[in-house]
Amino acid sequence: MNFTIDHSSKLPLHYQVEELIRAMIELPQYQKGEFLPPEVEMAKKLGVSRNTIRQATNKLEHEGLIVRKKGYGTKVAENTLTTQLNSWHSFTQEMNEKGILFKNFLVQSEFVEVNEKIAGFFNIPVSSKVLRVTRLRGDENGPFVYFESYLHPRMGVLENEDFSQPLYELLETKYSTPVSISSEKIKARIASKITADRLRINQGEPVLIRERFVRDPGNRPVEYNIGFYIAEKFTYSIEIRR
Repeated sequence: MNFTIDHSSKLPLHYQVEELIRAMIELPQYQKGEFLPPEVEMAKKLGVSRNTIRQATNKLEHEGLIVRKKGYGTKVAENTLTTQLNSWHSFTQEMNEKGILFKNFLVQSEFVEVNEKIAGFFNIPVSSKVLRVTRLRGDENGPFVYFESYLHPRMGVLENEDFSQPLYELLETKYSTPVSISSEKIKARIASKITADRLRINQGEPVLIRERFVRDPGNRPVEYNIGFYIAEKFTYSIEIRR
């Protein structure tokens, strides 16, 4: 394999590195569990900064294609299945399409420091402050989902916006930021006391956690979103064609 990138290309360096690693992890030796070359080694061979390598691998890690093991390195994720969905929408659009009337029990916004995961996705320093929009939503029977949306500071979204309206419409119409790509992860957990109190369920009841990594048409990060759903209220349906 030609382990080089084109420094004269108009394609961003991190994108070229990402595509190179995508090709690497398809090779038999990496599929069998071999660790990828260390970041420092790849940076030297490719003539790029370590931050460029980290920017590329952060995205692949978020997609579940690679796994970092502290003290050991980075290797290809085992038994990884990546499914491309035909379409995705905001919560408001999803509810409207299903004819479900919902209500907002809580809508808040504030600037907060981000953790390493969000900083890595946004490619900003850890502890940077970004706008977090918190929404608790449900129906006449009570709340069934709690959302936290973290918005990239590049867009300049104001804290005093009306976030009860569809978020992606607001981003496109007022901030000229259409969204195009959503990478998602879903996992089941038992409700912690904090989550149980928010959703008005008993601690220990099952909840589904849905993470979204949302990007614009230029593949730039826009939003990190995490939602906690009452398990019996949420079904995730995927159609896969062979």
